[in-house]
Amino acid sequence: MYTWPLINDNVTASDRKVLSNFILDNQRLTNGPKVKQFEEVWSNWLGVKYSTMVNSGNSGNFISMAMVKHLRGVGEVIVPPLGWVSDVSSAVQLGMTVRFVDISLHNLAISADNIRKAINENTKAIVLVHCLGFNAINNEIISIAKEHNLLLIEDCCEAHGATYQGRKVGSFGDISIFSFYFGHHITTIEGGMVCVNDPELHDLARLFRSHGMTREASSTLQSEYQRKYPQLNPLFTFAVPGFNMRSTELNAVLGLEQMKRIDSNIAKRKKNLEIWLHHLDSSLYHTHFEVEGNSSFALPLILKNSEISMLSICDLLEQHSVEYRLGTAGGGDQTIQPYMKTYEYFTDESMKNIQYVHSHSLYVGNHTDLSEQEIISLCNHLNNLNNLRFHIT
Repeated sequence: MYTWPLINDNVTASDRKVLSNFILDNQRLTNGPKVKQFEEVWSNWLGVKYSTMVNSGNSGNFISMAMVKHLRGVGEVIVPPLGWVSDVSSAVQLGMTVRFVDISLHNLAISADNIRKAINENTKAIVLVHCLGFNAINNEIISIAKEHNLLLIEDCCEAHGATYQGRKVGSFGDISIFSFYFGHHITTIEGGMVCVNDPELHDLARLFRSHGMTREASSTLQSEYQRKYPQLNPLFTFAVPGFNMRSTELNAVLGLEQMKRIDSNIAKRKKNLEIWLHHLDSSLYHTHFEVEGNSSFALPLILKNSEISMLSICDLLEQHSVEYRLGTAGGGDQTIQPYMKTYEYFTDESMKNIQYVHSHSLYVGNHTDLSEQEIISLCNHLNNLNNLRFHIT
């Protein structure tokens, strides 16, 4: 057991009591009114018109990519090499070709310049990942997507409550995705959300979530399909080749309870990141991140000084019982993962930043139980590695 784990026990005794009472008092536990209530609460908090609860952020990736394929056809999707596997696997499994572009060391996201250079006549969408809670969106990226008529997907699975110009990330793109997996800013144990502002996209998200059944969509769309296909049972009319990615009432009940403390959780995580970056030695580690609007999923550590080895850092963290993940988000560079050997893909001419991050970085957990002194103490130990010349060979 780690004394500094990636995440604290973020399902409280009060949460468990609410869940227990719900189970005892309700017959229906599958997707129902509590899911709808959580979708509405989430939309209001995020500042979007529509949210569709799914059983994971991964499912949100697959639904968003299915929507791209349905609306724009098969083609290329611009993706970051740093994120989660389903940012990429959802595209390739649905027949899209991915084009990786390099990241910036300032926010661990793909830049407007790299996106613009990667666009061609086959490009259908841009997947923008807000890694580790850093904001990745800006007006130039939004303009590029509109200029080239590309669907802009924001993966906000690590960035609940991050902002840009006073608005929460996930409210800028055509589609945004959130994860409520254990360890995120709030948890529903397993769960996620697909968010949009367009009613057509909302209908598609609900269709793809539930087998493609039209009874899951708006009454307007249901009526349209009844007119077009009078020979079909309206309850079993399948408009798209959908999935079963629905959540349960239990997940939604927990989500509604956790929403009561999401803002305080985010504030604490942001403060922890501020302490972390302030006390790390900037001559040894990258500390000049674009922190404005961040919501800090984890505490990043990227080497600047070649005299310190990653092995020595890992050994120090193990000695102090601090849990960590090499390569930062998603294990680092997705372009070198075994599953990609099966698929054709493209990359920038230079992928130097992701290659460096993959080999010279990690993150440690950020959660609400961390004390300021714990963070400062670990920073001091990390800073002293250079003085001690402590290396493992």
